[in-house]
Amino acid sequence: MGKIVISENVTLDGVVQDPAGDEGFRVGGWVGLIKDRPELNKLALDEALGAEALLLGRRSYEWFAARWPSRSGELADRLNSLPKYVVSSTPEDPDWNNSTVLKGDAVDAVSKLKKELDAEIVVPASFQLVRTLMEHDLVDELRLKIYPVVLGAGERLFGETSDKKPMRLVDTQTVEGDVVYLTYELVREA
Repeated sequence: MGKIVISENVTLDGVVQDPAGDEGFRVGGWVGLIKDRPELNKLALDEALGAEALLLGRRSYEWFAARWPSRSGELADRLNSLPKYVVSSTPEDPDWNNSTVLKGDAVDAVSKLKKELDAEIVVPASFQLVRTLMEHDLVDELRLKIYPVVLGAGERLFGETSDKKPMRLVDTQTVEGDVVYLTYELVREA
């Protein structure tokens, strides 16, 4: 059974919108370049090396696919070689290598994928997909990189849920002196 791992960059006030600053959000760009921050770059590489696959929503897939195929280096090589699964209701022919569109009901498709794969399936960005996965208890772990900035506006990571979603803190780290890296696992009732 695969393990769904959510990996997000988040502000102190929970915003996930436009961390790189190239989506036109007026206060985007709050992460900076991870290539200029060696510890964050290593964290991204370690996560990619530990993943069996990436799971992305359509918009996040398009963003990653427009950038990573042309890049080089260990992180780019790993991201480009990983199997990528795209949850999309829009029929598309993905051109980033090793990409597959999961068509039909997202919950059914991800549940099936989780049964087929036997390791970590990392979900980077994709906050709309994250909300769906959380609502349907498909998330096993959250990895949040909390950046020391308050934006006061923008899309937040979590939306409304039909019930509470208890989590257990399993690890904390400080990265680059100002980013807090929190790892939570979902508490499942016995």
